[in-house]
Amino acid sequence: MTASQSRPASTDHREPPLSASLKLSFDYTRSVGPVLSQFFTALRDRRIVGARGSDGRVHVPPAEFDPVTYERLTEIVPVSSVGTVASWTWQSEPLEGQPLDRPFAWALIKLDGADTALLHAVDVAGPDAISTGARVRVHWVDEPVGAITDIAYFTLGDEPEAVPDTDPHDERDPVTMLVTPSTIEIQHSASHPESAYLRALQEGRLLGARTGDDGKVYFPAREADPATGKVLDQFVELSDKGTVTTFAIINIPFAGQRIKPPYVAAYVLLDGADIPFLHLVTEIDAAEVRMGMRVEAVWRPREEWGLGIDNISHFRPSGEPDADYETYKHHL
Repeated sequence: MTASQSRPASTDHREPPLSASLKLSFDYTRSVGPVLSQFFTALRDRRIVGARGSDGRVHVPPAEFDPVTYERLTEIVPVSSVGTVASWTWQSEPLEGQPLDRPFAWALIKLDGADTALLHAVDVAGPDAISTGARVRVHWVDEPVGAITDIAYFTLGDEPEAVPDTDPHDERDPVTMLVTPSTIEIQHSASHPESAYLRALQEGRLLGARTGDDGKVYFPAREADPATGKVLDQFVELSDKGTVTTFAIINIPFAGQRIKPPYVAAYVLLDGADIPFLHLVTEIDAAEVRMGMRVEAVWRPREEWGLGIDNISHFRPSGEPDADYETYKHHL
């Protein structure tokens, strides 16, 4: 797919840089501790509890430590699912992941029996329908699981919402762990070298860069030499063959894993490059992968190529003799 040896490559500097939306997401998992465990377990039963401090105030959500004495709080007390709006603001354009997909109010709500305010959404027809001092009540989700989202939102009202009786034979364990999905979306604009590197991949080429004719070749192409800070002003097209420098055998499964363990993640030093990059090595038993093993890229079908290194499905043994350690010892 690419040149058998590195050679200078030209790119069109007039092309605009590439830009794309980048969405990062992961599930944040934490243990909730003895106090919040009681709070979330109560939510699962469509109840709300707080913690009483040394000064008599009831904190909702419950605090783990007394804000006055800094001692642990242990007295858990029930509070009402009805409360009073202490302050509010209007969300005219809801965002993805918020409690409602239509305009609503964010409000600080002091539940009856509580002395601190809880932040949550209030479902009202418009900003004229809510005010400080308004009485609101919890609207519960149909199937609570033990999370703050068990409170779907608040609605106007002075009486608690009717809920099913708690099952006296409920033998579920208390809520001790909480999984919170986290997502951020940004618009990433690639630099000129990054854009050149990505466009080359779309054409089935591997593009590195160096400073002058004798500088170190970095792959992927980047803005500057990390050792000298000098601009990498010359692009170099590289071979799709290389040498395994170091590697790891992945034996432990994890969330989102696409490949069944065991498999090998290896640093591959492409011929002509001065820094290895990480990719998969397959078509060989994981136990047989070794430092110095010569490998070649296996490209996906051309119709599947895009702007990414995953155009290369994986690397496999090339059948060549292993590289001598002296040829790659400075690139580990």
